[in-house]
Amino acid sequence: MTEVDEPSAAVRAELIDVERRRCDALVAVDVDALAGLLDDELVHIHAPGVTHSKAQLLEHLATRRPYLNTVRGELAIRMVGDVAIMTGPLTNRLRNPDGSERTLSGVATQVLRRDAHGAWRFVSFQMTPTGEQVWGSLPSENGAHGGVDNGAGHGTEA
Repeated sequence: MTEVDEPSAAVRAELIDVERRRCDALVAVDVDALAGLLDDELVHIHAPGVTHSKAQLLEHLATRRPYLNTVRGELAIRMVGDVAIMTGPLTNRLRNPDGSERTLSGVATQVLRRDAHGAWRFVSFQMTPTGEQVWGSLPSENGAHGGVDNGAGHGTEA
């Protein structure tokens, strides 16, 4: 079984660059540049759950021109062989059908694979918009002692 690893510094830089080029192509409505970054088997799931193929995403970009700005936060990157899984915050400033604008923030998960020529191509994209968090933070997210909550309000060692 292939291990899940951290990318080397060089691979991390390559992946960050590919993501920057993807964001730039969306804002510039550079359909050709974007087409070169996307795998032919792309599955792109927009924040409201609309799913597009590569051809549909390119049509969406060309006809609707929705992306006005895209800002990425710090990306966590995991490698499984020649597959990269990137997860991190994303904020898009978008054009609405009526010409007004909106800002949508969330977390995106992207899967890329290295093709036979060594180029990284996006295979999957899914954005989950930031919403109400009814449970609050876990103890481990607050820097607590790292124990496991046993349901009685007392931590136990894992």
